[in-house]
Amino acid sequence: MPAAAPAFDAAEYARRLAATRAAMAARGLAALFLEDPSNMAWLTGYDGWSFYVHQGVVIPAAGDPVWWGRAQDAAGACLTVWMDDDRVRPYGEHYIQTDDRHPMQDLAGLLTDLGLAKARIGVELENYYYSAKAHITLTEALPSASLEDATALVNLARAVKSAPELALMRAAARITEAAMQTAVDGIAPGRPKNALVAEIFATQIRGTENQWGDYPAIVPLQPTRRDAGAPHLTWDGRPFRSGEATFFELSGCVRRYHAPFCRTVHLGPPPADMERAAEAVAEGIEDGLAAARPGAPAGDVARALRASLAKRGLERDARCGYPIGLSYPPDWGERTLSFRETEERVLEPGMTFHFMPGLWTPDWGLEITETILIREDGPAECLTTWDRSLIVK
Repeated sequence: MPAAAPAFDAAEYARRLAATRAAMAARGLAALFLEDPSNMAWLTGYDGWSFYVHQGVVIPAAGDPVWWGRAQDAAGACLTVWMDDDRVRPYGEHYIQTDDRHPMQDLAGLLTDLGLAKARIGVELENYYYSAKAHITLTEALPSASLEDATALVNLARAVKSAPELALMRAAARITEAAMQTAVDGIAPGRPKNALVAEIFATQIRGTENQWGDYPAIVPLQPTRRDAGAPHLTWDGRPFRSGEATFFELSGCVRRYHAPFCRTVHLGPPPADMERAAEAVAEGIEDGLAAARPGAPAGDVARALRASLAKRGLERDARCGYPIGLSYPPDWGERTLSFRETEERVLEPGMTFHFMPGLWTPDWGLEITETILIREDGPAECLTTWDRSLIVK
């Protein structure tokens, strides 16, 4: 049982397990094997920086989940999962990063012990952590089992957040705002970028007066000028300079829950085209929020944004939002439905998204974004409260 106070009570974990099993039953799956650490944490509470080796959770059709992972990490599982210690199954160190055996051979033994050697078992084929070699090895070790693609089965079950989850996201949003204030206060001509990143990290981890901060799934992003046209570059030691814009994409993190948002800072008077673009994006966000209502297709948000930008002569083809919540590196997204015009899956109350209408040109990048919550009625709510203007300093 957990040594520290768990993030959620037994009823919350029971709700999640029931939702997962309902989705499994609809697919005819006798069991589910999860390697995504976010899905592992969501169902069991496991929390550790151990996702660089093979680990996972087995969800049988009945009974408590089974945590499976490296023996070195079994103690961490016993300290963080809600299940009893006999539901923690470690494998030996001789399986770690060697050419002559693979951890999936041990997992096959566990699945056999659970009576699943001939069962239909869901696995996460499209996942950062479940490798091609893992799948091949598990298939060979369980020749009578049927391994079915269950990618995003749990991710979709996570889409609608419970009240306790939303409380953590709101706490994360307060840390995000504090980190953004650190960024805006600290950026100045001549200051090395890495020095500011160090302060942002400190704010993210220090948290607020009432809440300690965890490490975010994505590092602070703060590209400048032409670098900002490539939205996922990190920092270096070059100084900030007058006449250049920098966008900051940041998130606080509380018990692995995130609430990211972005703002753009221009040192000195900004170019007219950037000012016009910032005004257009701010208007587009308002129109997108109005479209983000329960019962509406997710594509309505993207269509509303595109129409709003078009009024100002701007075109934007990329998706403009994705679901967020509990996550581990390398991404804070949930990798399910997106705000894109072809997305017809319906928005539900309790869903949370990073509404992300960034603009990237050959000369500059502009990011003004929001974490939003689909309400029971009416337009979506923003979890942060910052002004959406281009920040000039």
